[in-house]
Amino acid sequence: MLLNGKAMWARITSVGQTKYPPAKYSVDLVLEDGLASELKEQGFNVREDKEYSPFITIKRDERRKDGSPNPVPKLVDADKNPLDVNVGNGSDITVQCRAYDWTFGDRSGKGLDLQAVQVNNLIEYEGTSFDGEELGIDNEENELEF
Repeated sequence: MLLNGKAMWARITSVGQTKYPPAKYSVDLVLEDGLASELKEQGFNVREDKEYSPFITIKRDERRKDGSPNPVPKLVDADKNPLDVNVGNGSDITVQCRAYDWTFGDRSGKGLDLQAVQVNNLIEYEGTSFDGEELGIDNEENELEF
């Protein structure tokens, strides 16, 4: 299955948080309303609880249930050349994913396994600066007084 949209909080070639296992590769894909309605009708959890709604989270566990590693999702550019970048919020992407059914306790649903991402228009994530400049600290000798 191929889905188009805008990337938010993309962790495609490296896993996100590891505090609550299992670690996951993931991307929140912001959907156009027509696609969002279609996926809802098919039983997928399309969410509308953030400023970038509607969206669906597509993910892959770092490890399989037997403990063996899952393949890292592929990341390619518009010409299908391999990429090694951090995909930033708002990038236009196409996600290749596989639908699956899940059951956990007395709950069940449908999910999407993240297989590959094609970046059609990259906004590269550059991270956050932690040099103190945001707080008005211009060098190591100045200390911020609270």
